[in-house]
Amino acid sequence: MTQATIRPSDVVQTVTEHPWRTIVPVAVVTLLALAYAVARPTSWEAAQALVVRDEVGDRLTRPGKFAHVDEMKTSQETILELAKSRGVLSKALAEIGPPTDRHASRPWPSEQDLEALQGNVKITPPKGAEFGKTEVFYLKVQDTNQHRAVELTLAICRQLQNRFAELREAKAHSTIDELTRSVTLAHDDLATATRALGDMEQRFGGDLSELRILNESPSGDSDLRRTAIELEKELRGYQATQTEGQELLKLLASAQGDPSKLLASPSVLLKSQPALGRLKDGLVDAQLRTGQALGTMSQDHPLVQAAHAAEQAIGEQLHDEIGVAIRGIEVDLRVNADRIRALEEQNSAIQGRLGRLATVRAEYANLVAATKYRGETLKAVERDLAEARSSQAAARAASLINLVDSPDAGSRPLGPGRTTIVLAGIGGGLLIALAIVFLTINPGTPHESQAARTLPMPSAQIAERATGLTLKQALQRVAARGI
Repeated sequence: MTQATIRPSDVVQTVTEHPWRTIVPVAVVTLLALAYAVARPTSWEAAQALVVRDEVGDRLTRPGKFAHVDEMKTSQETILELAKSRGVLSKALAEIGPPTDRHASRPWPSEQDLEALQGNVKITPPKGAEFGKTEVFYLKVQDTNQHRAVELTLAICRQLQNRFAELREAKAHSTIDELTRSVTLAHDDLATATRALGDMEQRFGGDLSELRILNESPSGDSDLRRTAIELEKELRGYQATQTEGQELLKLLASAQGDPSKLLASPSVLLKSQPALGRLKDGLVDAQLRTGQALGTMSQDHPLVQAAHAAEQAIGEQLHDEIGVAIRGIEVDLRVNADRIRALEEQNSAIQGRLGRLATVRAEYANLVAATKYRGETLKAVERDLAEARSSQAAARAASLINLVDSPDAGSRPLGPGRTTIVLAGIGGGLLIALAIVFLTINPGTPHESQAARTLPMPSAQIAERATGLTLKQALQRVAARGI
């Protein structure tokens, strides 16, 4: 068996032979489309461009600009939630009143009205932009009346500005309450730290400047340290003088019995005894003259005798002078010992004061640091409190949401027009009709007698069996005939 080819003429012939299978679906769908076009309410959408800015605060370089995109996105997300909130929409509906076709006995606005308006309010970014990435965004409101859509948009914008300002004021008020308590706590902490610091400074009243210098610069110079250094220097000088005096006293004690030992003493020891130095030099000169005389004359020569006498006289005078010098050096040693003892006492007292300051330096540094930190904390909290108060005042005076121009509802409603809907219904009806025709009738089937086409199923099966066809071929032919 060969399958017949469907030609356009077969389709036209089939539609012509069964006109009601085409007319009825087209008429039904067209009537439904016409009824929908007549009954469908028109939908107008008004769009209002809005611009949001940030609070000025302490941003003096770029006032009103968002410091980061995330801050702007957060602000716009807050506006989006507020625009669809029940409070804003309820006040906006109450402001413009119910539509003219609404029954007067129903309350306004009802829950159904609020839910319907929530579905008709949208906030979208400008074309080609991403929400939260630009300061401009659009508030769009749909309604069945063009003028009412514009009024609803303006009313929602006004209520949105008021609600956003109330939210800012509430946040600022809450922040002010919190910061006020923080200021009180910071002030109490600062007073406690200041009182502890004052008590410590009062204990070290005389050494307060030294304690402050030691805290600010542990290796710095101060009057007390300079005094300690000068005392140590002076003490070392007296100790050196004392040592020299003791050595000179030992030398003079040994030279008192033998003045010739004084000749071997260094001049450094005799710098404090100029008379002994001159006698020592005189004795050396006398010994030189005696030696020169003995070199040319005998021991008994008068000049040699005179030289010996002079040398003996200088030695006796030197012996007497040594005794006087010993008594003077002893006095100097006692005086130097008293001075050294006094300097040591002064130095010990100063070192004790420095040691006492060093032991409390860490505690004093902690108190100073705590007082300074709490003072800075109080200053920062007071600055934040001032900013919060200015933000609260600004929330009442200015809005962060500004309108750009006026709402625009366009010149045509949303969606297709009535003519477009009817034409779409006609086209849809034709498609449905053709589908029905193709599902019920095969345009490519050869024409057979009306009697054979209307045979009952058993007779058709008998006829098929009489021709010797198989069951599969018979079913294919039955399906081809559309029985």
